[in-house]
Amino acid sequence: MKFDDILRQIGELGPFQMKIVFLVALAMLPEALNSMIAVFATADMDHWCHVEEWTDSVQNCNSNLTTFGQNEQYIECIHKYRDASIPIKKIDDGEPVYANCIMYDKEYPSELTEEYHTGDSENSTRGCTEGWVYDRSQYRSTIVSEFDLVCDKKKMAAMTQSIFYVGYLVGSWASGSLADAIGRYYTLFIAVSVDIIAGVILAFSPTYWFFCIFRFLVGVSNISLYLMAFVIATEILGPSKRIYGGMAIPLAFSFGYMLLAFLAYMIRNWRHLQLAASGLLVPIFLLIPILPESARWLMARKKYEKAEKIIKQIAKGNKTTDKLPENTVECLIKEEEENFNRRTYTTLDLLRTPKLRRATLMLFFIWPANSLIYFGLSLNTAKFGSNQYMTFFIAGFVEVPGILMTVPFMQSRFGRRYTISGVMALSGVACLVTVITSDIFLTVAAMTGKFCITAAYMSIYVFSAEIFPTEVRSIGVGSCSTAARLGSIFAPMVLVMFNDIWEPLPLLLFGCLALIAAGLVLLLPETRGKVLTATIEEGEEFLRNPHGKISNSNEDSKI
Repeated sequence: MKFDDILRQIGELGPFQMKIVFLVALAMLPEALNSMIAVFATADMDHWCHVEEWTDSVQNCNSNLTTFGQNEQYIECIHKYRDASIPIKKIDDGEPVYANCIMYDKEYPSELTEEYHTGDSENSTRGCTEGWVYDRSQYRSTIVSEFDLVCDKKKMAAMTQSIFYVGYLVGSWASGSLADAIGRYYTLFIAVSVDIIAGVILAFSPTYWFFCIFRFLVGVSNISLYLMAFVIATEILGPSKRIYGGMAIPLAFSFGYMLLAFLAYMIRNWRHLQLAASGLLVPIFLLIPILPESARWLMARKKYEKAEKIIKQIAKGNKTTDKLPENTVECLIKEEEENFNRRTYTTLDLLRTPKLRRATLMLFFIWPANSLIYFGLSLNTAKFGSNQYMTFFIAGFVEVPGILMTVPFMQSRFGRRYTISGVMALSGVACLVTVITSDIFLTVAAMTGKFCITAAYMSIYVFSAEIFPTEVRSIGVGSCSTAARLGSIFAPMVLVMFNDIWEPLPLLLFGCLALIAAGLVLLLPETRGKVLTATIEEGEEFLRNPHGKISNSNEDSKI
């Protein structure tokens, strides 16, 4: 009898497991805040050159600022000084667009009067040698205004988010190794601790590079928290219920996504918002002692008595102690001895045989494309509606049906391939439509794209796990996940650099990548209703002839 068989007897998803899944899912609320906070913390603020002579006058305009109002008086006040010193760059829909990085090169009076003559096209201009004025009607403070990340430093704001996702890449590897060495429980404890400490220090960043260093550390700890929550939520469940643990984590993340919209609306200063995100991790830290260590990990470390204790704890919580096998420890020892004799595989084994290599390389394109589009749309919500907070909330809300629809559609006659290809193609079309539309139609198209790419993101995990044989399944999905981090790293820079060339270009790129990925998915075999392959040889045979009968040594049932 194996561990999964024991769970089938004492409960695959009983009250005890539900409590554990709920607790680790709860950690996703602050995790989502730290993950998506850059949308507001690094947001661009309208800016123009500062005139030294008008410092006090512009400062006095701030007395008209209100947190939730339209701030018409404030805007009228600061625009009066802008109009008198800044040249018009272009006319957009009948409205003047003022330059951000140059000002009229002339003498300015200490007080701006009605008689003062504003500049004209014949005036010479110069750079912003005296700093910048920022429009604080929407944000009181972002790192852009604090560290003057404008003009020739514009790309540095986006770079902070790329650095954060480099932290994701490092954290994905580090947390996996650490979790195998010291266990899921202590890795989660370390991740939450570092997340709190690094987040609080981040909120007091005195310089740009200080901010980057601690944003990187938050990235490392944040993804570690996510992965440990995911592992704990799935390892404690029986095989037929494991998918629900896998869904609970991203669902909770979506609710954290929506919570951030509310908090960002209430808290307009990025430092205070960061402190709020870190503060919400404190209750999670206090709840960690309730969580048990993973029985599966304890088995792998040959700590059978402790694993048995966890199993009895699950049975007691589920009120199924009468169904516990008498020889629990012997069962665990036998299963682990079987696993111990298995060969260790590496990423290179994914590329040794032709059909598996072909499937792996296609997945290595699909995953980063999916990640690039998901994070590109998430970070670009300011472009998709007049009210950024509401648009951001909707972007989080549409993830919920995107996640919930995944299982029913993949289990239906559409199967894995047509479900994933369909939602990716729809996401691509939606991104392309945003290029040629505006106003409410732009918002609808963008949110449709977000909904579809979220569904694809969920589905591709399951599909990839079924493509890879058991021998290389873990290393295969892990390698795909690592490749996906490259997409998230490049997403912020793509938005800034491509936007400078042509504003719709990032979405045009997202649309094309989604359509290509949708086509590649159709070149992979359908896995619904198929028996999971066990060895690389069986996997190669299945990929060569998906409809043929495979001589299978795996004990897994049809999926």
